[in-house]
Amino acid sequence: MTYPSQHLLGKQTTLVDLEGDVHSLMHKFREAEPVSFVHSINAWLVTRHDDCCLVMRDTETYTVDHPGFTTAQVIGPTMLSFDGQLHKQHRRPFEAPFRKTAIKESFDRKVNKHINALIDKFEELDGTELMKSFAGPISVLTMQSALGMENVSISHALSFNNSIIDTVTALTAGKPKDHIGSEAFSAFRDSLTPELNSDPNTSLLASAHANPGDLNDDQLLSNAALLLIGGIETTEGMIGNALYHLLSDLDLLERIKSDTSLIPKLIEESLRLEPAAGVIDRFATKDVVLRGRTIKKGDLVRVSLSAANRDPNVFERPDKFDLSRTNLKSHVTFAQGPHVCLGLHLARLEAIKAIEIILKRIPKLRLNSEYSTSAKPKGLVFRKPDKLWVEW
Repeated sequence: MTYPSQHLLGKQTTLVDLEGDVHSLMHKFREAEPVSFVHSINAWLVTRHDDCCLVMRDTETYTVDHPGFTTAQVIGPTMLSFDGQLHKQHRRPFEAPFRKTAIKESFDRKVNKHINALIDKFEELDGTELMKSFAGPISVLTMQSALGMENVSISHALSFNNSIIDTVTALTAGKPKDHIGSEAFSAFRDSLTPELNSDPNTSLLASAHANPGDLNDDQLLSNAALLLIGGIETTEGMIGNALYHLLSDLDLLERIKSDTSLIPKLIEESLRLEPAAGVIDRFATKDVVLRGRTIKKGDLVRVSLSAANRDPNVFERPDKFDLSRTNLKSHVTFAQGPHVCLGLHLARLEAIKAIEIILKRIPKLRLNSEYSTSAKPKGLVFRKPDKLWVEW
């Protein structure tokens, strides 16, 4: 199959370009080739806010229900790999426990406890690396509570997550499937099977098992794996990116410390500037013309949330961190349409509390300038700091 040679950016862009500081490149795509076939990822890249929303909302034309959908290749079919009635069937058992009021009732105290316990370990230190010692463990401990995984160590939970994520990322980059992710999912499934028959009040998974609708146990566990990787990877990135933005700007840091009521706005603007999941995938169900480009049936269409969130037609001065925006929640970081992120309320709760508590307990927190390079978010699919070294 031959695709347009006139897509110069699409021909020239490499995987390395898409993993680093991608935002200046996305500006170029949005202006010159808003719908462009990018050869390095063998996919159409969509970069304008309105086009991205259209693709995410039009599930009849752009679907996740395709053999090439990478996550399903590793953990099996889930709510993320179906559209229409099957999507509703897989999502419905988990919806009630993830509603905003239910999340606050179930997790407010738990998240507080987890965060304070992690900071307790910093008392004898004068600095640490926050991705490994703070952002990651918050997300892991929360998902352990959510799924009934308290009997699984943090290191094992992270191992499950990282192995699955690494395999999904490799598939997304066009590499052949390995066995590591599938083996990790099998181990995860075995560890969670006993939780299915627990008291429905003990975990979100047990609650879903008590009211499974048309899902069997294997389907519930595949969806639990999806919640695990979503709840760990993207929430860790969400917290890490927010800390990076906050600690990289001393004026912003002092403003937030003097008025902690601004923290929810800080989180939203951080989500806009650097979504923890930079892209999402869809497949064309038929030949379709988008922005003058003919996308063929079966083609991979990659929606750049990173690009959509910096579209100057929606956000003035899109590269500036600005808490005064009147449309802070117009970002598409949690996606749009029927696949909007199920765990968005829990993720926001974790991120807000993480910032509130660490600033309260460590008021002299600052970024260690010697390691500033590793602190900048990067990644092909999931974007976050490699390391976030701080001192106080």
